[in-house]
Amino acid sequence: MSLASVRAFFAAKAPDIAIIELQSSTATVALAAEAHGVSPGQIAKTLAFRIAERDVLVVARGDARIDNRKMKECFGAKARMLDAQTVVELTSHPVGGVCPFGLATQLSIYCDRSLLAFDEVLPAAGATHSAVRIAPQRMAELVDAEWIDVCQEVETEPC
Repeated sequence: MSLASVRAFFAAKAPDIAIIELQSSTATVALAAEAHGVSPGQIAKTLAFRIAERDVLVVARGDARIDNRKMKECFGAKARMLDAQTVVELTSHPVGGVCPFGLATQLSIYCDRSLLAFDEVLPAAGATHSAVRIAPQRMAELVDAEWIDVCQEVETEPC
């Protein structure tokens, strides 16, 4: 259902966005960046957390790490990553294909400001071999996400 639910989401809300399906796995940031020929930062990873009694998704740049202190300040409680089975139950997407589109359950979605470093990012599209190319602002608008700052600063290499 996962890739199908993402297809249905884009057909209804953004038919101009094509889902990219590859033969190779893009289940990790490194694999996805290599397969799509982009920097790891451009891969938009979607992480699932339980915070108090709420389940939420946080979309962040692929090379960023969540800052636990910032998460607690932002949400007012400690965040715990969800296990793979719970993620599939809530989203219908397997780990490695989790994205904010076509979800099985209505969840609050947050986009980390780290994504704004890029004109275009590549989140997964419901399967471990699929993705979409999308502007971070448009992604946030399509999924009604709130912008937050919960990642550690990313060190960039000098040119």
